[in-house]
Amino acid sequence: MNATVEVICYKSKVLNNGNHPLMLRVTKDRKTKYISLGISIPSKEWDFTKNQPKPNCSNKEHIEKIILTKKTQYNSKIIEFTANKKEYTPQILVDAVENTLAPKTIEELYCSHIKTLIKTQKIGNSQVYSYSLRSLRKFTAGKLNIPCSAITLDWLKSYEKWLKEKSCQGNTISQLFRTLRRIYNLAIEQGYASKEAYPFDKFKVSKFNTPTAKRAIEKEEILKIMAADLSDRDFYTRFSRDIFVFSYLGAGINFTDIALLKHSDIKNLERIYYTRKKTGKIINFKLSEQALEIIRRYASPFYGDDDYIFPILNKTEHTTPLQIDNRIHKVIGHVNSKLKKLGKELALTI
Repeated sequence: MNATVEVICYKSKVLNNGNHPLMLRVTKDRKTKYISLGISIPSKEWDFTKNQPKPNCSNKEHIEKIILTKKTQYNSKIIEFTANKKEYTPQILVDAVENTLAPKTIEELYCSHIKTLIKTQKIGNSQVYSYSLRSLRKFTAGKLNIPCSAITLDWLKSYEKWLKEKSCQGNTISQLFRTLRRIYNLAIEQGYASKEAYPFDKFKVSKFNTPTAKRAIEKEEILKIMAADLSDRDFYTRFSRDIFVFSYLGAGINFTDIALLKHSDIKNLERIYYTRKKTGKIINFKLSEQALEIIRRYASPFYGDDDYIFPILNKTEHTTPLQIDNRIHKVIGHVNSKLKKLGKELALTI
């Protein structure tokens, strides 16, 4: 069902001059949104039956022109939504029309989306879009204050050529174009860009995808790592090996999820239940005696259920999503460095 758009005189509200404001009323699926037209009128000059100015209205022509312009804008957007089979609410329709009057630039769209990602604690994704934004700023020499309509097929090809000249690899180029495409799609959804000018129908991002060879370590080499005597080594080397082994024993749990594990995730010293950060899926695995021994090795004598299992995060120091992400990124760098060095010492094949 399409929305209906009409102008009413808001009789229940009386302004200081005794007039009543004229409001645009958008209704769809029993939901209503009112938008002020910025003009008012005495009740005696408004026909409440026909919802239009009376013939004796003092500013009749001016008011009718404003009403016609505003209703035309909304009806045009309704036709566009209907043609594109886009679901919408009165609020979405209002946002689309009003935002069309003040279009956002590509840079503004990026910054707005990055703020949303950070606010919703999607720090990893926000960093991907921040990286894409920095790349586009360099490509345009800081002149990214452009509308979506400037992103044409030729513009995309120029950006592709520039990236290749910078020796960017296929998967990196793919990621950069996928984030840009997502921003463009958001602009269309929010009414800042037109679907008719969409350049990604002809510019195929999938052509940049490069298959990555899968790497796997043999079980014999894992056992070699587990058996290595590191009793005289520094803390980070021993810790890095323990985290690697714990991941192996924990069905491949990744580093971020290990860092976020709390003692409350352990059930009866038998299984660990956790929510995977990347997908939100609940996963569990059985704790072997060796995995329990690793946990005991790093548990504080006075830990509580809300404390982290491993000494990666501190609940009193790392309180915001950004602090948590930065800390994990810093520690995993140390861990990977130690594991790489250990792998060379043990003459691992991979």
